[in-house]
Amino acid sequence: MAGDPPRLLAHGDLVAVVSHVPEGDFSEEALRGHLEDLDWLAGTARAHQQVIDALTAVTTPLPLRLATVFRDDSGVRVMMEEREEAFRRTLDRLDGRVEWGVKVYVEAEPERAAEPAQPAPKPASGRDYLRQRRKQTRANDDLWSRAEEFATRLHETLSSRADDARLHAPQNPSLSGAAGRNVLNAAYLVRRDVSEEFVEMVDGTKDDAPGIRVELTGPWAAYSFAGEEAGERGAGGESTGEGS
Repeated sequence: MAGDPPRLLAHGDLVAVVSHVPEGDFSEEALRGHLEDLDWLAGTARAHQQVIDALTAVTTPLPLRLATVFRDDSGVRVMMEEREEAFRRTLDRLDGRVEWGVKVYVEAEPERAAEPAQPAPKPASGRDYLRQRRKQTRANDDLWSRAEEFATRLHETLSSRADDARLHAPQNPSLSGAAGRNVLNAAYLVRRDVSEEFVEMVDGTKDDAPGIRVELTGPWAAYSFAGEEAGERGAGGESTGEGS
């Protein structure tokens, strides 16, 4: 973080992974400004994520929120001591497990997906116009119904192979940049020894529903299952000097 290599800070048999950070960038006031700077935020988030990814490859880390900041090593140790029991419970629950993300998208807007190959004839009357609109509405409803049923079945199937699952709010396409409309945005806590089987289950569904796209991401550190108590200290944390 901020060009400083991560190091290990032990307290009892808990270990925090920390980096020294400059007060000029990580004081409470400076952070408020930096968090509005998308370039700075993206670079900092990448550095944070790279450390967590490296840890996830060899152990089961409990990730804290980006820019969790303390004045010095003693502040980190006090935090670990105060939250020791909660950290231990969460680490025991996550041990040997990773998070997989699954998203389901309707690949085309319903109105477009419902358009016939040839343009519909110009309605000869108001009655014809209403009939065409009803037909289009039924097609739209059918598409959404198929997508919702598919997502529900997929979530139930994947949940049966996971130790836990979380349903997140669908992503806004204008913010995520992903094509299509998101109808399922879920995270699954899966044991490492069954992750290959879990991935195969997801891959086996990708051709089951034309016009519906399934995306799998991971394995990640178990952000969605870390619990609120592990992430209470946010970017405005304890002042500066030591980041984790």
